[in-house]
Amino acid sequence: MAMTRRQRLMATLTGQAVDRPPVSFYEIGGWRLDCDNPDPYNIYNGPGWRELIDLAEQQTDIIRMTGPREHPTGDNPRDEFFTTENWTEGASQFGRTTLRIAGRQMHSTWRRDRDVNTTWTPEHLLKDLDDIKAYLQLPAEVFAPGRIDVGNLLDAEKTLGEAGIIMVDHGDPICGVAPLFSMEDYTVLALTEPALFHKLMEQAAPSCYSRVEQIAKAFPGHLWRVVGSEYLSEPFVPPRLYREFLYNYTKPMCDIIRKHGGWPRIHSHGRLRGILGMIAEMADGLDPCEPPPQGDMTLSEIRLAAPEMILFGNIEASDIENLAPGLFEDKVRRAIEQGPDKNGSRFVLHPSACPYGREITRRTMTNYQTMVRVVDSLTG
Repeated sequence: MAMTRRQRLMATLTGQAVDRPPVSFYEIGGWRLDCDNPDPYNIYNGPGWRELIDLAEQQTDIIRMTGPREHPTGDNPRDEFFTTENWTEGASQFGRTTLRIAGRQMHSTWRRDRDVNTTWTPEHLLKDLDDIKAYLQLPAEVFAPGRIDVGNLLDAEKTLGEAGIIMVDHGDPICGVAPLFSMEDYTVLALTEPALFHKLMEQAAPSCYSRVEQIAKAFPGHLWRVVGSEYLSEPFVPPRLYREFLYNYTKPMCDIIRKHGGWPRIHSHGRLRGILGMIAEMADGLDPCEPPPQGDMTLSEIRLAAPEMILFGNIEASDIENLAPGLFEDKVRRAIEQGPDKNGSRFVLHPSACPYGREITRRTMTNYQTMVRVVDSLTG
């Protein structure tokens, strides 16, 4: 008997038998995308997107990514230190954040272009050691979470019904540190100023744990996507720094999720060979399990090294957009053969990302349809 989409995903999380491997399009179906919003910066009103979004909503096993509402408590002094401004120039949006503390003034800027669903950061907030030392003087109350309200998660779960499951989307402590710097600056800092880097992590971690505890307690027994791992993976830093600055700060977060019956899933693009053991110790799931050359392990190698993990992958987004349909189908079938555990469970066919341009080409649409067609043929 065929399972409902929710039943199939829950069985996958718990390692029970499934009628076929689940298939997810990640952000497509993972996010609620609006084709009817006429905002010129909404790429999803572009050609081809409606057909793809409808396919995801109607025929994939939906893993809806969302987070709770967070209401200000009124006693957070953040506005005493930070100001923001936003503006538009031509076909681009811009924003600037200014931090004033310890007699210093620091800036960060972001940019987004109309036809690309990506935000760039031309200028990062912290640029030298004096900036870091001033930032560390911010009071702890600035980082404290507001009042957590999971009502929207409960509503989303009720609305989704048997079409899928809700996944809480949350960054780990490194997400409060690494984006403060350019890539080269934070990796050099981690390598050359570990004591200072620890101070930044210790500043960011308590609010992260507090927020996760509130969410997990009020919304127990759900899948979580824990973001941040790739900031401290190879080739950026060696595995010893992954343990020092990622594992040691992210495992407590995963432990909180597990304490409340949830499944933490680590999101980590790229190389895994040097860090997979630590990921398996921290978490129950892993995505997107990128194949070589984007990653450095085949899916069968990942499964052999982590036999109990729930694996989400192993379809590269660039292959969906560029690979000829026959070759793409071969990759889909290979992933389905290599991904499941010994009981045929704990695997979700899943891309590494989704298109970020305004147009969905016919080849892209055909390859997404292939993912659905192949898994549907396995129902039995």
